[in-house]
Amino acid sequence: MTRHVYRLTGSDARHFLQGLITNDLDRIGGGLVYTAMLTPQGKYIADFFLLAEGDAVLLDVAADIGPALVQRLSMYKLRADVQIEKTDLAVSRGTGPAPEGALADPRHPDLGWRLYGAAQGDDGTDWDAIRVAHCIPETGIELTPDTFILEAGFERLHGVDFRKGCYVGQEVTARMKHKTELRKGLVRVAVAGQAPVGTEVMAGEKPAGTLYTQSGGGGIAYLRLDRAKGPMQAGAAEVTLVEG
Repeated sequence: MTRHVYRLTGSDARHFLQGLITNDLDRIGGGLVYTAMLTPQGKYIADFFLLAEGDAVLLDVAADIGPALVQRLSMYKLRADVQIEKTDLAVSRGTGPAPEGALADPRHPDLGWRLYGAAQGDDGTDWDAIRVAHCIPETGIELTPDTFILEAGFERLHGVDFRKGCYVGQEVTARMKHKTELRKGLVRVAVAGQAPVGTEVMAGEKPAGTLYTQSGGGGIAYLRLDRAKGPMQAGAAEVTLVEG
C-alpha cells in the first residue's frame, strides 16, 4: 500500500498532536509510535505512525486517506503554531536484516522494520500472511469509518494509551475498556474455500459478521462473538473461529 509522509513543524506541533491521538506522543523518543485519530464518537478516522525528526514530527499514513487526515488536523489547528507539509520521503519496509536508520514496527515483532528516505527494493515479504497470523488490521480493509479501535485490537498492537489523558474520542474508548466486555471484534478464523473481502459471514440464518483478508487457509473476520460458535458460511467459504 502506498504511503505518504507529512512533516509537522512549529512550536505547538507536539502538544497539538498529543490532544488528538490515541497514543502517548512522549514515546516518540524511543522510535516509532503507532496511533490513530478518532471522531468525537470514538470511531476510526485514520491510523498512522509518528516519528521524531529533530523538533519536527513525521507522520506516515496510507496515501488514500492522507489528504482527509491533513484536512481534519487543519480543522483542529485553529491558531496553534503548527505547519503541515507533504514530504517526498519514501516508506520502505521489510522483515530481513534492518538497514541503517530503520525503525522497528511497534505493532508486532514479525512486522519487521520501516525506513524513511530513498525507496528500497521489496524484500518479498508476504504481508497478508503476517497480518492474518497475528490479526493485524490494515487501513481501508479491516479499518473503516465504522471501526472502534479496541474491537480492532489496538491495545494489543500498542496503538492506544489509557494513561495519557484526554484526546478526541477518549471517553468512548475508555468506557469500552473499563465498563464493557467486547462482544464484537476482529478475530482470526480458519477459512475453507475462498470468498471476496467484505463477504458477510452467516451463522445459520443469522448474520455473524464480515470476512476480510485471507491467506494460507486463514483469515481476519469481524464477528459477533456470541454467534461464532461453530462452522459459519461466508459465500462459498466455510469459516471457523480460531480460539486464542
